[in-house]
Amino acid sequence: MTVIKDRRTGFIIGDPAAVPFPNQQHSADEIQKALKPMILSISGWRKIFAADGDEESVRPEITTVDKELSATAAEVFSTFLKESTGKDTPTVLLSLDARFTGPTIGDVMCRTFLAEGLQVIYTFITAAPEAMAFARAHDTIDGFAYVSASHNPIGHNGIKFGLKSGGVLNAAEARNLISLFTNALAAPGHSEALIRKVNDVAAEDIAAIYTAVNDHKKQSALMYSSFSETVITGFSNSAERQGMLYALKNAVALKPIGVVAELNGSARTLSIDSEFMKSLGIAVNVVNGVPRQIVHRIVPEGISLNQCKEEIEKLHAEDTRYTLGYVPDNDGDRGNIVFFNDHTNHAEIIQAQEVFALTLVSELAYLVFSNHVTYDADGNPEQKVGVVVNGPTSMRVDIIAQAFGVKVFRSEVGEANVVRCAENKRAEGYIIRIMGEGSNGGNITYPAAVRDPLNTIFAFIKLLSLTSIEGKQGLFEIWCKRSGQNKNYRNDFSMADIIATLPSFVTTNAYEPEAITSIRTADHAKLKAAYELIFPKHWEQRKTDLHTQFGIVRWEEVNYEGNEAKTGVGTAYRTGDQKGGLKIIFYNDADKPVAFIWMRGSGTEPVFRILADVASQDNSAQEYFLHWQTQLVQEADTLAAE
Repeated sequence: MTVIKDRRTGFIIGDPAAVPFPNQQHSADEIQKALKPMILSISGWRKIFAADGDEESVRPEITTVDKELSATAAEVFSTFLKESTGKDTPTVLLSLDARFTGPTIGDVMCRTFLAEGLQVIYTFITAAPEAMAFARAHDTIDGFAYVSASHNPIGHNGIKFGLKSGGVLNAAEARNLISLFTNALAAPGHSEALIRKVNDVAAEDIAAIYTAVNDHKKQSALMYSSFSETVITGFSNSAERQGMLYALKNAVALKPIGVVAELNGSARTLSIDSEFMKSLGIAVNVVNGVPRQIVHRIVPEGISLNQCKEEIEKLHAEDTRYTLGYVPDNDGDRGNIVFFNDHTNHAEIIQAQEVFALTLVSELAYLVFSNHVTYDADGNPEQKVGVVVNGPTSMRVDIIAQAFGVKVFRSEVGEANVVRCAENKRAEGYIIRIMGEGSNGGNITYPAAVRDPLNTIFAFIKLLSLTSIEGKQGLFEIWCKRSGQNKNYRNDFSMADIIATLPSFVTTNAYEPEAITSIRTADHAKLKAAYELIFPKHWEQRKTDLHTQFGIVRWEEVNYEGNEAKTGVGTAYRTGDQKGGLKIIFYNDADKPVAFIWMRGSGTEPVFRILADVASQDNSAQEYFLHWQTQLVQEADTLAAE
């Protein structure tokens, strides 16, 4: 029996005859040492897996003790799936992003799933939104494990887990799985027993999984394409869906669009992006479209978007259709946007908070355009409509939502929290088409349960293409009229014109160095209690200046936990380890919120992430509040450490 390769990439999937753990077991100390740097959160598990310890490593090898962590993760997820489904032999989907260590982790996990009696569907390198759509659409899949470290550097890796819904585990489920994992690793005799059963998996059984990879990947792509049509159009009925796609294709023909897909060697290089867009008449130019053709840092922020900017400017000079571009992270579940600004004749980056705001404008206007939302004679929506965002998402979304008569709900940071909050609101009768974390970029468009850059780029395409025609208002005109900006609408509008109509807010970029402040105390409850003692004193000292500069007359505190937001000061509004976000909202004399400062501690390192959001066009206003927040957190840290 020989090594089996992926036909699409030529990459080695695995060697069925190999022994993952050759004559080796690990001591309790070795296991705990390997576990210590591993992040275990509801957003996923991750650490540096490259055997040389270099977070930028492109080596495929991982240590045998990290293989054991991977095997244990598969083992406890097998237990979790059996308990949650009530099945003795549930089916699990396993997929990877394009990192070099992924196949080694995937090999160990495949063997462990088989050892635990699971049915395994393996798609090898697959974009996260595609894998999760496949899990949702497939008749027999009960859950998924996705090997990825998201936007972390290439030498990192990790795992995300989810169930049939196609979304990651919710907070309670994730905590349960983490507990199973850490308890298993600490159990006496666990290492020896696990290694023995993983090594005992028959070579022909693992070979059968690996030889089926390409067929499963084809099936995955087909299901993802169909699912994407549903998400983008908002119609599950085939006739309505195809009718809207036909209308979109005709709209693109009348107002042509070209997109630069700078994929940075990510898992999206093997997904449907190019073919899907071309099928609707959109011109596509793919850059760095070979898996592992990674030419810049993974996180799609700042300088990571420079090549996309350069490509758009070069192409636009030759073909004016090219006005949009996107860059995903390595697993392909987020992607930030670049556009050609016809006012400056340069390509420009759209910041994460603005990306979400524009997507919100598009999708709320699209609800009106597609008759999912209608209004009475007084201009009020005849349906209950909402949008769900996380705590640090800019308040510009509140103003956009207000224009459409839509209610904003906020949850704690974390995709699972946003999705769970939306599920709860749908159960209350709300239409929740769009969810997201403006602070992190990207959006989740129902019925998807994860971020997807394909849905983001199509929100922009719809906003640009679905124009007013034959008496029917297009998306941009709907937004201009709902927001009282009729004078800003013209038929030959561009993306720059749309951006100019957004509410004016300046928000801290979550990836700026200033957005992180170091602290000494790891006790978040103690630090927040100290913060609540210090803040009122600062308020008394600054309130005159705050009123003079910003019109601020009062404040309130909001604490975010899971899918809930609790307004009030003190421990009564927080529970457990109190690691949720804390926000101070400032109001003017018209009792409208005009600024906030936010903070949230890391669960794995001694830092607090901070952010300021101000209704202003002047960045110095944001700097004022961010500097103040830095001072407040550092003083609270000093007090808490005493």
